[in-house]
Amino acid sequence: MRYIFLFAILTIGLSTQAQRGKITGRVIDEKGEAIMGASVIYRSDVTIGAVSDDNGNYLLELPVGKVRILCRYTSMITDTLDITIIENVTISRDIMLKAYVQEVEGVEVKVGRFDKSIEDQTVSMEIIRPELIENKNTRSIETALDQTPGLNILDGEPQIRGGSGFTFGVGSKVAVIVDDMPMLSGDAGRPEWGFIPVENIHQIEVTKGAASVLSGSSALSGSIHIRTAYPKAKPKTKVNVYTGFYSEPSIEGATWWNEFPLITGVNFLHSRQIKNFDLVVGGNVNYDHGYIGPPVIQGFVQPDTISNFSESQMSSKRARFNFNTRHRSKKHKGLSYGVNGNVMYAQTNMAFAWLDDSSGLYSAYPGAVFLQEQFIFNVDPYINLITSTSGKHSLRGRVLHSDNEMTANQSNRSTTYYGDYLFQKAYKNVFEFDFAGGLTSTFTNSFANMYIGSGSPNNQLLNVSAYTQLEKKVKNILNLSVGGRLEYFQLNDSITALKPIFRAGSSIKLYQETYLRASYGQGYRFPTITERFIRTGVGNFGVFPNPGLLPESSWNAEVGLKQGLKFGKLFGYVDVAAFWQEYENTIEYLFGFWGDPTVDPNQIFGFKFVNTGASRVLGIDASFSGMAKLGKKAEMTFMTGYNYIQPETLNPDLVYAIDGIGREYSYNSTSLDSSSRILKYRFLHNVKADVEFVFFKKLAIGGSAKYFSKMINMDGVIEEFESATSGPFVQDIRYMDYFLEHQHGNWIFDARISYAISEKHKIAVISANLLNRSYSLRPLKIEPPRTIMLQYTLNLDKN
Repeated sequence: MRYIFLFAILTIGLSTQAQRGKITGRVIDEKGEAIMGASVIYRSDVTIGAVSDDNGNYLLELPVGKVRILCRYTSMITDTLDITIIENVTISRDIMLKAYVQEVEGVEVKVGRFDKSIEDQTVSMEIIRPELIENKNTRSIETALDQTPGLNILDGEPQIRGGSGFTFGVGSKVAVIVDDMPMLSGDAGRPEWGFIPVENIHQIEVTKGAASVLSGSSALSGSIHIRTAYPKAKPKTKVNVYTGFYSEPSIEGATWWNEFPLITGVNFLHSRQIKNFDLVVGGNVNYDHGYIGPPVIQGFVQPDTISNFSESQMSSKRARFNFNTRHRSKKHKGLSYGVNGNVMYAQTNMAFAWLDDSSGLYSAYPGAVFLQEQFIFNVDPYINLITSTSGKHSLRGRVLHSDNEMTANQSNRSTTYYGDYLFQKAYKNVFEFDFAGGLTSTFTNSFANMYIGSGSPNNQLLNVSAYTQLEKKVKNILNLSVGGRLEYFQLNDSITALKPIFRAGSSIKLYQETYLRASYGQGYRFPTITERFIRTGVGNFGVFPNPGLLPESSWNAEVGLKQGLKFGKLFGYVDVAAFWQEYENTIEYLFGFWGDPTVDPNQIFGFKFVNTGASRVLGIDASFSGMAKLGKKAEMTFMTGYNYIQPETLNPDLVYAIDGIGREYSYNSTSLDSSSRILKYRFLHNVKADVEFVFFKKLAIGGSAKYFSKMINMDGVIEEFESATSGPFVQDIRYMDYFLEHQHGNWIFDARISYAISEKHKIAVISANLLNRSYSLRPLKIEPPRTIMLQYTLNLDKN
C-alpha cells in the first residue's frame, strides 16, 4: 500500500510538471521600441516572473489553462493579459505599454532636431506646454517663460543660468527661435516677445547651456525654441477675451494715473484641414494703460521738451495677425510646402529709469523714456520632402522686417533675410545612427541715424554657417551625440570673423526611469550692429559706440541626472544638473564717463558696450515636475525648480577700457562690491514653482511663486552718477537709498482660478503679483504692481 501511494504521488508530480506551456514575446512602447527591464509576472504566483532584456524579449513558463499575467514598468501604465496556456506549446504575445504621462496629458513630448523623447536628450531642457500659457493669461510670451527654472526675463532680456548681466535687451545671449528660425531683431539682437503668437503654440523647449551648434550664434548660454501648432483632423476655433486692471502701488503717493488703469484684449485662433491643405489663422488685439507714468519736472531744471508725454501717450496698443499654411502633396508622397506669416502694429514706450526712489518709482525720469510706433512682419516660405530612402530635406526661408518710429531721433528700421537647408536621415546600416546637417545664411540690412558710430547710418551684417550633428543609440540604453558648426561673419565689408565650434554629449539609462547625462558645448556670439555702432543720447544720458568690440565665446560642461518617480498616483521627474560655464571677451553694458566734454559737454556720462575679459559661472540646477491623481475627481500638476549660481570674474584687475577723462576701468574699479568677485546684475539663488489642482474636470485652482535673491553687485559708477546729478539745475537720479534699504530677496506670488461651464466655455480670474509687492530686479526700474484679470475662453475643438 505504501508503494502504491508513493507511485501515485510521483505520477501526479510528473504529470503536473508536464502540464506546462510557455509564453514569449517583446515588451514595447507605442512607437514599437523595446522596453528593457519591464517585469512580466504570473498573477497567481508572483514568485514566477521574467524581466525583459535589452531587446525587450521575455520568456515565461506557466501551468496550462487560463492564466493572468501582469506587465509593469516605471512611468508606464501596468497592462493585464488573460491567456490560455496549452501544454508543450509556446505562445507568442507582444505587450505594448502606454506612457503614464500620455494617459494623463493626452500628449507625447518630443523635442530637439530628431524629435526624440526628453529622456534621451544629452542636455538640460525644460518643456512649457500651451496649457500653462493659457492659464496664466499670457499676453506676451515672456510672462510664461519667466516661470521656467533657471531662466529669468529681466526687463525683456532672457538670462539662463546667470550667463548675462543686463544690457537693456540688446545683444541677447539666448537664442530665441520660432519654428527653427531666429526671432531676434537683426540690428540689435533683441527678442520681439510681443510679436510671437501666444495663441498658437504647440510647445516651448528651453535648452540650458551653450547651444550654438544647432541654435546659432546667439545661443551663448542657451536657447528658447517655440514651436507653433498645425491643424489636427478636425477643425478648432478658440477665442480668449480678457479684461482687468493694475492695482494702486503699495508705495504711498506713487499712484500717478487719473484714468482707469485698464488692461484688455482678445486672442483668437482657427485651424482646420481642408483635404490636403492645412490652415491656421490667429491674432491678438491688446490695450495696456501701463504702470509707468510720464516724466515729471522737479526743481529748477529746464523744461522737458523731449519726453513731455501725456498719460494716454504712455499706454500700449497692439494688433497682430498670423497665419500658417501647409499643402501635403497627393502626387508626391512626403512632399509638403507652404508659407507662414505674422504681422503686427504696436504703440508702446521704453522707459529706462524711474523718476526717484520714493513716490516716483512708478514714473519715468525726464529724457529717459521713448515712445515707439512699430510695424513688423515676417514671411516664411518652406518646403519639406520626406522619403523612406533619402531621409528628410527641409528648405526654409524668412524675411523679417521691423520699422520702429521713435521719439528723440531714436528711429530705426531693419530687414533680415534668413535661409536654411537641413538634411536629416536615420542610417540603419551597421553603424545605425541619425544624421542632421545643413547650411544657414542670414543677411541684415539696417538703417538708423543712431548707428552713425560706423560712419554711416546704413549698416549690413552677413552670417553664413554650416552645421552637423550625429546621434547614435546603443542597445536602447546609451545615447551618444556629437556635432559641430562653422560660423563666418562679415560686417560692412570690413570686419570679418571665422569660428568653428563643437559639442558632444551622452545619456545613459541606468535603471528604470533613471537617466544620467553629460555634455560639453561651445558658444560663439558676434556683436550686433547696435553694440558696435550706437551713438545717441537723450537728456543727461548718452550711449557711445565701440567699433572695436570683439566677439564673445563660451563653453559649458555639465553632468545631470533625471529620475522618474511614482508614489501611488503621483508621477514625476526629478532632474539635477551641475554645470560649469566659462566666457571669454564677455560683452557688458557698462555705465561710465565715456563722453568727451570738449566735444559735447551735455553728453558725458552714459552707457557703452565693452569687452570685460573672462568670467566663470558654476552652479546647480534642480527641478521636480509631474502630476498626481487625487482620487477619482481631482488631479494635480506641478513644476518646481531651484537654481544656484556662483558667477565670478577671472581677471578682476584687467583694465579693459579707459574713458574720456583718462579713467581706467576694471572689474575692481567699476564694481560696487568687488570683495567676492561676483559678476554684476546676477541673482545667486532663484526659485520657481507652479501648481494647479483640478476638481471634477471643471474647477481649477492654481498658483505660482518666484524668488529672486538680493543683487550682490552692480556698476559702482551709478553711485557717482547719483552725486553728479544732484543740484538745483539738474534733476537728480536717486537709487542708492533704495538699493541699501532693499538688501533682501523678493518672493512674488501669482494666483488663478477657473471654472469650465461646459466643454466650450470657461471663465477665469487671474492675478499676478498677488500681494502687490513693490520690487525692483534691475537698477532704476520698478516691476509691475498687482494685476487682476477676468478671462473668458470659447473653445470649439472637435478633436
